[in-house]
Amino acid sequence: MRRLLLLAATLIVSCDVASAQSSQPYAGLEHRPIKALSHQQIDDLRAGRGMGLALAAELNGYPGPSHVLELGDRLDLTAGQRIQVQRLFDAMKQEAVPLGNKLLEQETELDRLFFTRVVTSESLKAALLAISENQALLRESHLKYHLSTTALLDQRQMQRYAELRGYQRPEGHKHRH
Repeated sequence: MRRLLLLAATLIVSCDVASAQSSQPYAGLEHRPIKALSHQQIDDLRAGRGMGLALAAELNGYPGPSHVLELGDRLDLTAGQRIQVQRLFDAMKQEAVPLGNKLLEQETELDRLFFTRVVTSESLKAALLAISENQALLRESHLKYHLSTTALLDQRQMQRYAELRGYQRPEGHKHRH
């Protein structure tokens, strides 16, 4: 009986803690420098990393330059392909880093509008429009380089890329139904 009471008490405390945690999902986030972005997202934007912005391309068979370079030996890239993909990657970074930095500035400004309590319907709309336009440019800067990279690879390399990334099984291995 004592064990049963202890178990019941433990369950009640566990439920109370879980309930308290679920009602405070953003606790601690108020200390972020930019409230809407994690530290990882900020670092990724500054470095020009994709952050999943090109998943529409990546997951539909359009490899990006970064991953192609990482897998270059396993894809049997020629010296010429390596040079071309590296150029694409460098160009993508040159575009993405300034756009990422601009997005950080825009998100900081949006945060400031709310923090200083000067936000109005008009300033909110203007800030969000600017952010969304810049986000679209940033996403395009990643997606278009997937298109360009794909054009440099042959069908065998495309197949191997999909296998190495875990999107397809190696040829000759049939899926079980």
